[in-house]
Amino acid sequence: MGKDRIQVSLVGNPNTGKTSLFNKLTGLNQKVGNYPGITVDKKQGTCSLSASQEAIITDLPGTYSINPTSVDESIVVQVLKDASHKHYPDVILVVTDVDNLKRNLLLFTQIQDVGIPTVLAINMADQMEKKGIAIDLEKLEKDLQTKVVLVSAKRNQGIKELKSALANYKELASVSNFSEVATKIDGAYFDSLQAVNPEKPLYHLWLEVTQQTLLNNEEDLSGFLDDVSKLKKYQHKETIYRYQKINRVLKESYVIDKTKAKDLRTRLDKIFTHRIFGYVIFFGILLVIFQSIFDWATVPMDFIDGLFGNISESLKTSMPEGMFTDLLTDGIIPGIGGVVIFIPQIVILFTLIAVLEESGYMSRVVFLMDKVMRRFGMSGKSVIPLISGTACAIPAVMATRTITSWKERLITILVTPFTTCSARLPVYAILIAIIIPSKKIFGFLNLQGLTLLGLYILGFSAALIAALILHKTLKIKSKSFFVIEMPDYKMPSLKNVLLTVLEKTKSFVLEAGKIILAISIVLWFLATHGPASFNNVEEQVTAEASAKELSSEELEQKIASVKLEKSYIGIAGKTIEPVVKPLGYDWKIGIGLIASFAAREVFVGTLATIYSIEGVEDEKTIKERMEAEVRPDTGNKRFNFATGMSLLVFYAFAMQCMATLAVVKRETKSWKWPLIQLIGMGAIAYISAFIVYQFLK
Repeated sequence: MGKDRIQVSLVGNPNTGKTSLFNKLTGLNQKVGNYPGITVDKKQGTCSLSASQEAIITDLPGTYSINPTSVDESIVVQVLKDASHKHYPDVILVVTDVDNLKRNLLLFTQIQDVGIPTVLAINMADQMEKKGIAIDLEKLEKDLQTKVVLVSAKRNQGIKELKSALANYKELASVSNFSEVATKIDGAYFDSLQAVNPEKPLYHLWLEVTQQTLLNNEEDLSGFLDDVSKLKKYQHKETIYRYQKINRVLKESYVIDKTKAKDLRTRLDKIFTHRIFGYVIFFGILLVIFQSIFDWATVPMDFIDGLFGNISESLKTSMPEGMFTDLLTDGIIPGIGGVVIFIPQIVILFTLIAVLEESGYMSRVVFLMDKVMRRFGMSGKSVIPLISGTACAIPAVMATRTITSWKERLITILVTPFTTCSARLPVYAILIAIIIPSKKIFGFLNLQGLTLLGLYILGFSAALIAALILHKTLKIKSKSFFVIEMPDYKMPSLKNVLLTVLEKTKSFVLEAGKIILAISIVLWFLATHGPASFNNVEEQVTAEASAKELSSEELEQKIASVKLEKSYIGIAGKTIEPVVKPLGYDWKIGIGLIASFAAREVFVGTLATIYSIEGVEDEKTIKERMEAEVRPDTGNKRFNFATGMSLLVFYAFAMQCMATLAVVKRETKSWKWPLIQLIGMGAIAYISAFIVYQFLK
């Protein structure tokens, strides 16, 4: 017999260690998806509570209150209010931070009033002694009318007790004290509200009134929605009365001895948020990251590159000749290898960023950059999407939902794709490795790493310039206030970092792999088939070459090259060649540019497929094939410094990601803005690449 399953919703403020606790409870038994109809990450995992019971834990988006200001935060209300919702919980686990318990309990009291059994987890309990905090657990449980568990996800403390509390959720009373708060606010008003539906909990009706723009009201509440200022006044009163109760509860059960508290955080903040040294430190950290991407990844990348080349050659010699063998060795394997080779660099990038986020440093960067961002029409919160864009622009665009001002949010959405994402990294890495020598400057700075850092700075600078232009031209009136919580500094959790890197790397490889596999098959077909003249290429070339006394290998190479030019893909490439030739590109690179509109990283896989089909037998790896490519008119290298720099600049600016365009359309609810992105960034990329090539050639 299978285990009994219960639904658990994990709720809490940002920076309370909610993700760490989720990872501790679920381990690797978790999956990431989207809520139906909403592009917001939904993390779920299974946790064994006992021999006969397990929990399906849903990690809801972080929120400061149940009166959210953004769409993703409204998911918390939707899930907890609707008993028919797929993820409606049997019990709610509210995660709080021992150092910010008073503020965290506001959300707890609101969640408790929903009327679902609730367990309170006070996280980071291992910090209590150092911070001089003492908690009377028994009294706190009595006053809050719930089970309270002290936990430390980092130290694995209290996890057993927490599982036991969740397993025995039926022993918890469904508590709702909102009627007391409602009487203090305006008894007559809430009596009238309850009369709309006497069978429905008063707090649920109040949520429908306050969340009128986020929820679909089931009852006719039009009479309660007219006076917005009155609603805001009542919400303000609700918050005051809740904090009054929280203060009474914590007065005796939660004590801080400030003489014992260590003030290391204040001293570190003075350094990391300093108006001069803060920026120097941030730039230094970025420099270390990009140096590491090249220095640490070289050996595993060379191994993977050679491995795929050897696999392709081995299969080509061991398998019988035929269409399937050609597809496998010239299409699929080179295409997939063009992505897998960059896993070491992507893992290093994601690991270092995850460490910065886990340590609490990223919040300091957001605070530090607020003054800079505001000059360009954005806010400090815009830094989060811009930094997130180094992984992928899609979640970065969705992360703009935390920005309350529509103008600031729109500007951030439009400029975020300028940030260098992980999909650009394969293109940058292969081109930099070809055109930039691997040598040290000042004895320790890698020139290739500096070039990569320069491209990231170029993308970020372009984002700021574009933001400034949009700020001056967009006639949208909106105001916002910048509020950010500074979490404590902490040692990054190795488990959390590994899970984050595994999740993001897997997502990159699988998503890119599916696209590249499909495109590799299509490219292979288009490159190995053509019109009627394609079938006569071998006879014609053999006849023409008979007088030139070519060796068998040279003849085979000549046939493969002419066949590629006469194929469907060759004809398409020759058609667009006049457009890309001023940038220093030939028709093969042009095909790579077009194919990479599906996803930027497809560029490398496309060239790998094309060069494999062309029959370069003595050059095994994609890097060696690109280095060996020559211009037929001059005999010089195709990927010289001018062409390579032109390509780097083109990909730094081009909006070549259909998935990002789709997300921008969804977030802005219009095709106007993604089309402006596509055309505008495309024009900037083409003009910039043209100038760079003409100047350097």
